[in-house]
Amino acid sequence: MTIDVTTHVRLARPSRDLTLAERFYVEALGLDVLYRGTASAPGEHDLLMVGRAGGHWHLELVATDLPPSPSAEDLLVVYLDGPVPDDLVERLLAAGGERVSQSEYWDRWGVTVTDPDGYRLVLSTRGWRNTPAEG
Repeated sequence: MTIDVTTHVRLARPSRDLTLAERFYVEALGLDVLYRGTASAPGEHDLLMVGRAGGHWHLELVATDLPPSPSAEDLLVVYLDGPVPDDLVERLLAAGGERVSQSEYWDRWGVTVTDPDGYRLVLSTRGWRNTPAEG
């Protein structure tokens, strides 16, 4: 087994309302619906997978009756490598997001918006570098 740049990564989170989550992540943020599933047997859940078609990652949102319990450190960071467009932030807010202060670091390098379930999305003005020491 080898984990390399082509290895697919799935991030899974609970969601109280997949319709609101889709509005936030697809309509406002601009991700694609990669898969939608409906529970058809005991133990299964409705789910929504979003990401970018052809990408090696996706966010799986799983419907649950239990309230999600995000902390301030549960971050999904998107590196834009440039300014955060004001209209993007406005779309996220209109789709149920709330702009919050994350930390001095992230407030300096981007905008943080909670999704409808309270999980934090950071839109970073920075570009990703493969060397974490570059900070």
